[in-house]
Amino acid sequence: MAYTASDPVSKIMTTDLITISPNQTMEEVERLIEENTINHLPVVDEDYSIIGMISKSDVLRVSYGLSVFHNKYKKVYNKSLFRSLLVSDVMTENVATLTPEKSIGVAIGILKENLFRAIPICEDNKIVGIVTPMDIISKCVAD
Repeated sequence: MAYTASDPVSKIMTTDLITISPNQTMEEVERLIEENTINHLPVVDEDYSIIGMISKSDVLRVSYGLSVFHNKYKKVYNKSLFRSLLVSDVMTENVATLTPEKSIGVAIGILKENLFRAIPICEDNKIVGIVTPMDIISKCVAD
């Protein structure tokens, strides 16, 4: 079934989420992204409340920034830094969220205006889903 901009985001959001804690390491972020072929990880606290987002782009940006040594030990050095760098050091805080009943059109507007690549969908500040441009492209038709 194809959805339109007036339908709620709950119709297209991904609900099978993989999340991460702010106290986990960037090494764990990198592993989860690679193993699950995903681009975004919602950062949640112990109550499953959204406190940030971290993305594959963040991993690449940090990895590039850490590549200060351009010799045969670069990979080993960067790996050790990833083991000590926490999610809370890198994550984007104060992310825009939507509730499940908001329209797909509202999500499209937020994605376009802010150039986000994912919007957490929350009820009572607890994450219940995520919407990405790929969800919209694969599940919606133009009005």
